[in-house]
Amino acid sequence: MSHPFDAETIVWPTSERFRLEKAFEGVTPEGFYYAANNFSAAEHGGTHLDAPVHFARGAQAVDEIPLERFIGPAVVVDVVAQADRDRDYQVGVDDLLRAERDQGEIPPDAVLLVRTGFSRRWPDAAGYLGTAERGAQALRDLHFPGLHPDAARWLAANRPIKAIGIDTASIDYGQSTRYESHRVLFERNIPALENLTALERLPLRGAFVVALPMKIGGGSGAPLRALAILPVNAVTPSASRRVP
Repeated sequence: MSHPFDAETIVWPTSERFRLEKAFEGVTPEGFYYAANNFSAAEHGGTHLDAPVHFARGAQAVDEIPLERFIGPAVVVDVVAQADRDRDYQVGVDDLLRAERDQGEIPPDAVLLVRTGFSRRWPDAAGYLGTAERGAQALRDLHFPGLHPDAARWLAANRPIKAIGIDTASIDYGQSTRYESHRVLFERNIPALENLTALERLPLRGAFVVALPMKIGGGSGAPLRALAILPVNAVTPSASRRVP
């Protein structure tokens, strides 16, 4: 469920782009082939983890989050139709309750995944973020769906999930300036997985998520390699049991 990290990786308008520098590739003087690269990247670019300390002083950093928070049953909330009509759509309590009416209560050990369909716009930054411009002035032009703060508060009070993920650049919608959903969840050490992909290949219930970040000591975020193991009855010719 991770986008590749390469020259097309979408990052926040104020963040450093991912860079891969070839250090060596070829045959060594000793006669064997060897290749090595250097890379640099923002913590919060591409498919990545937001650690709670990103928006909550004293909360867990990347290396302090228990690994079990990154492993658990997936609960998918589908708002593709709403996001197609309104790219500033905010997933509300009603959306969560509707999902529960259809699929059952969100279990306390769930990794909640919000499926907006925006990952199909990757790597077109203008389509995905709302703008391809760079720099602080571009922030006002960000338009993509997210989680409404009221829904974040409802989850925090009623459904002790392990983590939340979304196939957009942020769990707060693009026009947010206060990042309340981040703050509400992160104060409770509930991390976020952002810029996910392939959520359309997951069933609403029954998949199992493994989403492990790079272990950055003291990090506020980290690149993320996420996969989902699908139930046997969800396997189709176009979807393997593991979604990369």
